[in-house]
Amino acid sequence: MRSTPETGKMSSHMPQPQLHQAIDHSLNAPTLGRMVLASGARTGVAIRFPRAGAWQEWTFAAFGERVRRLALGLVDLGIGPGDRVAVLAQTRPEWTLVDAAILAAGGVVVPIYHTNSPDECRHVLADSGARLVLCEDAGQLAKIAAVRDRCPDLEHVATIEPADGAETIDDLAARGAARGGAARDERQAEVSADTPATIVYTSGTTGPPKGCVLTHGNLLATMSMYERRVHLGPGHVIFMFLPLAHVLARIVQMVSLDVGATLAFWSGDTARLIDDVAAARPTHVPSVPRVFEKIHTKALAKASEGGKAKARIFAWALRTGRAMRRAERAGRVSPLLRARHRLADRLVLSNVRDLFGGRLELALTGAAPISSEVLEFFDACGVLVLEGYGLTESCAAATLNTREAFRFGTVGRALPDTEVRIADDGEVLLRGGHVFSGYWGQPEATAEAIRDGWLHTGDLGSLDADGFLRITGRKKELIITSSGKNVSPANLEAALRDSRWLSQAVVYGDRRPYLVALVTLDPDEAPALAAELGVAADVGAMAADPQVQRTIAAEIAAVNAHFARIEQVKRFEILPHDLTQERGDLTPTQKLRRNVVYERYADRFAALYEGAGVDAGSG
Repeated sequence: MRSTPETGKMSSHMPQPQLHQAIDHSLNAPTLGRMVLASGARTGVAIRFPRAGAWQEWTFAAFGERVRRLALGLVDLGIGPGDRVAVLAQTRPEWTLVDAAILAAGGVVVPIYHTNSPDECRHVLADSGARLVLCEDAGQLAKIAAVRDRCPDLEHVATIEPADGAETIDDLAARGAARGGAARDERQAEVSADTPATIVYTSGTTGPPKGCVLTHGNLLATMSMYERRVHLGPGHVIFMFLPLAHVLARIVQMVSLDVGATLAFWSGDTARLIDDVAAARPTHVPSVPRVFEKIHTKALAKASEGGKAKARIFAWALRTGRAMRRAERAGRVSPLLRARHRLADRLVLSNVRDLFGGRLELALTGAAPISSEVLEFFDACGVLVLEGYGLTESCAAATLNTREAFRFGTVGRALPDTEVRIADDGEVLLRGGHVFSGYWGQPEATAEAIRDGWLHTGDLGSLDADGFLRITGRKKELIITSSGKNVSPANLEAALRDSRWLSQAVVYGDRRPYLVALVTLDPDEAPALAAELGVAADVGAMAADPQVQRTIAAEIAAVNAHFARIEQVKRFEILPHDLTQERGDLTPTQKLRRNVVYERYADRFAALYEGAGVDAGSG
């Protein structure tokens, strides 16, 4: 920690340990294209994935050959250095393949979320000037067909799965097999660390998505940061289900290829996600908070549904697990505690670990707040879930808790080669080789984001004496009550979502005397709540049912008890439906489009101040 002369505020800059050997390898090749081509020389399994009821595998050698052929096929199609190639598909092994091949051909990867509407796809294609789009299947192809006449630079469309009238990536690879590698190598010679590698569009919480230009140097620097903090190598298995349209998932896959770990992909079926995790038996799981919240809810539900005796055993086991973790970290585990813990582990705790396949060493979460209660629950069960922090503009890198140094309730300390500073107004500022070069075609927005060499994140936070960063809210999302108190809604909303019965929560109260909220019932848990209360299991009808409302009021009151009075929700309404991306309420990364929700439900929020809704109480 040191004080910075610009503001006098504290700044965190972590020392730089010795590089891992895999990092030396990738940094000696100053482009991602050279790195992915070189990974083909590794032994072992690069990618595993379930298909047709069985696990399929691609060795590093097989993956490398597929990349080389597809890259040459792209060259044959006319794709060259700097050409933008869009990818419209959900997370699957072929996404990693086409990502690597585009980079090996010297192209620039432009991801599109597979859940995007046709018009959202059009915005990315037209704004980036993509010459080629690789679609997953006929369904995604139809989206492009609907908007292609408004994408003036789009010359080619191909698919991953066969679709009528479209060339497939297998067809492109067959083209490449007939070519020599000289043309591909010539294109690599034109690519440097300063060349754009990808244009990743922001999720658009406050307006149209902007394209973040990330260079090969940015991404390689980020890989270096993570590899020096998360010790990965051959034998490790990383579970892949996060959208590869998001930069964090892209970094994860590149790190895995670089260090020789295995990427284990999910089935693609959301209903099977938790089962997929267990079947993959990963050692590492990067995820968003909602997945851990769902697993936490599932574990608690099983305990409560087993009767009072089972619930008491579950609670005792958790207390024992927490005591064991504290004693282990203090280096003082008594024989009695060890014996109690063995019993607690056999009866309860190991069952939670089995939800992750039984081999999990570390889980990482970010992108949104997660409650300390959830993190401490998993820790007691022997599953370490740690938070990190970053933005698309910083290649999803900035800070990270690690096994060696973590603090629940924080997003960790600065990654190597990253500087974190808190400005006078509380905004988190970042500086380092991972910070993007700017927004595509938007110099004014770039100048606003990067000032005096620092990336202005828009997030509010604080650094403690040991360099751990705590995110306290978003500058643009601060609620200022009529009494002049500043309230950040994100942490309160995260705590509300931790309720077994709630899926989403939106807190409101700018220039109002107190806070109110709209909440939604979790569709997966609503049937259990309906059975418990003896009401019909219809989410729309349940929202207006007095028994359901009293139950949710008690849940909100319990959450309120953990917050200052000015931060408590006084009244609420249960919406008759969930918030979704399809409705426009959420971004593709499931972040709340707050302004959209505030505008769409303005009448409901206003009515809560006129006596409508339910009184929440203060716990």
